[in-house]
Formats: sequence, structure tokens, C-alpha cells
Amino acid sequence: MKTFVLDTNVVLHDPMAMFSFAGSRVVLPLPVIEELDTFKRSNDERGRSARLIARKLDELRKKGKLSNWVPLENGGHLRVEMQVDGGLPKTFSMETKDNEILSCAQYLRKLGENVIFITKDINLRIKAEALGLEAQDYEKEKIDIEELYRGWEEIPVPATDIDRFYKEKKLVLQGREFVNNQFIILKDQGGGSQSALARLDPKVHALTPLLRADAAPWGVKPLNIEQRFAIELLFNKDIQLVSLVGVAGSGKTLLALAAAMHQTLEEKHYRRILVGRPVVAVGHDIGYLPGTKEEKLTNWMGAIYDNLSYLLERPKGSLETTDMDIQMLIEEGTIEIEAVTYLRGRSLPNLFIVIDDAQNLTPHEVKTIISRAGQGAKIVLTGDPYQIDNYYLDAASNGLTNLVERFKGQSLFGHVTFTKSERSPLAALASDLL
Repeated sequence: MKTFVLDTNVVLHDPMAMFSFAGSRVVLPLPVIEELDTFKRSNDERGRSARLIARKLDELRKKGKLSNWVPLENGGHLRVEMQVDGGLPKTFSMETKDNEILSCAQYLRKLGENVIFITKDINLRIKAEALGLEAQDYEKEKIDIEELYRGWEEIPVPATDIDRFYKEKKLVLQGREFVNNQFIILKDQGGGSQSALARLDPKVHALTPLLRADAAPWGVKPLNIEQRFAIELLFNKDIQLVSLVGVAGSGKTLLALAAAMHQTLEEKHYRRILVGRPVVAVGHDIGYLPGTKEEKLTNWMGAIYDNLSYLLERPKGSLETTDMDIQMLIEEGTIEIEAVTYLRGRSLPNLFIVIDDAQNLTPHEVKTIISRAGQGAKIVLTGDPYQIDNYYLDAASNGLTNLVERFKGQSLFGHVTFTKSERSPLAALASDLL
């Protein structure tokens, strides 16, 4: 039987991780419990995870002694290991919790256990391998980023099918399987110039024409096909959850904010706009910055303010101008800019919610945010899986890519992957070369 030794960052990433190894032994070294104790009073996601783990362990304690093997419902067993003297080489300092946890795994291996050390810390995996321990990342929620659902596909069809699509306003392609709200670019397989843009409408289970793809929300016109697909999703009231993934400068955040302002300020479909962003940079929380919460957030929300300034200061449409400013909309309550840390516990009905930089969120944090949506709310998550600042996440394990794969095919979900940068020729070149 395998014995999985879990690092602290694994259970903080997924509080239910200790129940993910069916039929196996799961060990939590005592230093993990001690580290969780330091997080339990925090108001961020780590603190909530630490408290949840403590409650789960307390429930298991009622089934048996945690110093022995407590049976789990998945056929496995769990224990808290007190012994951390595994006889590490002298070059390993025992003054760090990481090395104590590593020493515990080494101790169990010396007892003859088939130990697999699970940690999201790359350096700790390297140290474990140097000791001869088998070390792995926690991969329960990993997605193959190369196979990630794009949200659109180009299909060659006979020209007669394209003609029929334009005439009947719908098309069913026999022998082809698409998922709900997937976009299809119909191309003449004979090499002609005919083409059409379609979406699989879950109501009729057929390809239908785009209705709002040519719209210019708040004066922002789509510059490529991918942006037209995004606008179609952003204006569809039946699609309550949208994810926009792609390279920097592809227009993800700008289109989301433009659609939010158009539907909130002009069409009055939503009460107000909520823009959120994870506070992730060089490891410091906003509490390290001076000023009130609003003043602190200004330093972290620069990308949001840049996009809002662009939308409010440029001429809207052809001749019309606007004298609105961001501060006025914030003071009126029309736009709320918030760190995602403070969204837990809130109920958000009839809001247009934009979560920027969602690739820096864990799957658990994304679940928390989406579960805040009330009646009539729409949530848009944007991000680039290849630009991650969270040390324990990567392109395959972050909450945004996990969301795309899990929600694929749901009738109230739509997704578009952007491949073209439209910010500037320099930004496009940087995306390609760097």
C-alpha cells in the first residue's frame, strides 16, 4: 500500500486533498498541523482553508485516534505523524518546517513504507528526489493545457451547407459533435470564399447565426473573429458564466468592461458592475501598503483603472463624448472595484461581475467566487494561463483552466480562447517572441 505524505501547501490548495487518495495511507506530519495553526486566524483563503482542515480533522478524531490509522470513507486511512527524525544529512537545517516535513517522509521510508511525498513546492520536490524519495505535485485538478477547450473551431463544409445555413438560419452537421455555445467557423471545403460564423445553440441543438457579434459595446469595435465571439457571449443573457483566456493585449479585459458598462449604464440590464482581481504580486498582502482599503487597492488595480479610463475618456461611438469619470461612478456605486479576498460571504444578484487575472486563483477560490452569483448576475473571468504570479499554481493547475474544462458543454457557460494580441505591434511581437 502506498503512503502519501502531504505538505502544508497541498492541503491549503485543496482542503479536501487528504480524502483524494482512495485505498491508500495518508500522513500529515505534525509540522503541517503547526503551520496550519499559524494560518487559522487569517481572513484570506489560506485562513479559511486552515480552519476547514481543522474541522475535518476534528471529525476524524471522533472515529479514532489520529496517532493511529483512522479509517476514511474512500477505503484509505489517515494519521498525524509525530516522528520527524528521519536522519537527514547535516546540510539540511532542521530549523525549517519544510525540512521537518521532509524528515518525516524520510523516517516513514526507513520503516519500510512505500512513501510518496506530495508537495506543490518545486524546490522541496527537488530536495526530496535528492534524498531518494519519490516526490510528486498534487495533480488531482491538473488540466492538459495543450488540450484545453478553445471555445471555437474551424470546419470545412460544402458550399451548399453554408447557403442553407444563411437561408434557414440554422444548420445541423451530421456526424459532427459540438458542445453547447461552441463557436464554429464554417469554411467552403472547395476552396471558395464563402464562410459563416455560427454558435451551437443549446435551445435548438443546432448551429445558429451570431446575433450581437458586430456590436460595438461602449464604442469598442471587435478587431478579429475571436473578439466577435467574445461579444456574442458577453451580450447573451442566457449565458451567465463566461471565460476569456488568451495572450496579453488580446482585449479580454477591455471587452468585458465595455460590455459591462454598455449593459449596465445604457441598457440597464444590471444594477451595477463589480470588478475583482486577486491581490497577488511579490508575496505581500494589501495590508502592507499605506492608506485606506480603497487607497491600497488603487495600487493593485492599475490595469482595471487603465481600461476604465480608456473607455470613459475616449469618444464613445462616432461623435458622442462622455464627461464621466471613474471616481464619480465609484462614489455613485455604479462600479465597485474589490479584491477577490473580500467576496466570500456576499450575495451578488443582478450584477455584471468581471474577475480579472483569474489565472492566479486556485480552483477552490474560483468555486467560492462563482457561488456568490445571485439571481440575474453574470460573471466573466479573464486571464492568461501563461502569466501566473501565484507560486503554487501553473498553467495546468490554476482555477481558470480548471473552470474551462469543468464547465465545458454547460448551457449557461461560454468560452473563447484568444490567440491574437491587438494592443500594439510591439505587444504582439513580445507575445510571439518572448
